[in-house]
Amino acid sequence: MYISEYMTFDPITISSGIVLPEARRMLNEYHIRHLPVVDQERKLIGIVSDRDLRSAYPSSVTSRGEKNLAFEQVEKTTVADVMTTSCSTLSPDATLDDALIIFDRDKVGGIPVVSEENVILGIFSILDLTAAYRKLFGVVDEGSILVGVEDDDRDNILSEIVLLLEQNGIVLTRLIRLVEKNRVTKIFMRINSLQPVKVYKLLRSRGFIFLKP
Repeated sequence: MYISEYMTFDPITISSGIVLPEARRMLNEYHIRHLPVVDQERKLIGIVSDRDLRSAYPSSVTSRGEKNLAFEQVEKTTVADVMTTSCSTLSPDATLDDALIIFDRDKVGGIPVVSEENVILGIFSILDLTAAYRKLFGVVDEGSILVGVEDDDRDNILSEIVLLLEQNGIVLTRLIRLVEKNRVTKIFMRINSLQPVKVYKLLRSRGFIFLKP
């Protein structure tokens, strides 16, 4: 799956000369957490997040006098002083895996999506990634249940599962074989059924052992 199916196109952007109170106002007004910073040609030069702005403002435990001085300084501070300039980016044809790697590596909540010329096209957030994986794994499908069984090393176990469910009119939408670090193999299946008890009885009758937490 590609991020272009889930990213936010034409995001709200700002220039580097905007002062921090204005950037904060925009975040609050549009209910967003990231503002790509662009030049006059809409080429990406950085990104500023709500976390960046919170860090720039004085702490709640700061004394009143120090806080007033800090606020005066913040009102004069521009986005250029706090934005991240070495941010990772994605292309529209990047996959969900590409995005997941960046989120995990950089510990960010949003990734700018740019063209080959570095022109901002959109932004892909953690929420977008969550929505994509919900669809990918069928979490929101009506009657969707997730069933996990042990891989007991029987021959053609995946084929057996598929055939068993198909012969009994049970809709199988996803099938994953997962090998853990300790070499224990688990099988997870996403099934669409309004009769989960029937599914469990059927699998148990064929000797499948269900996974336990």
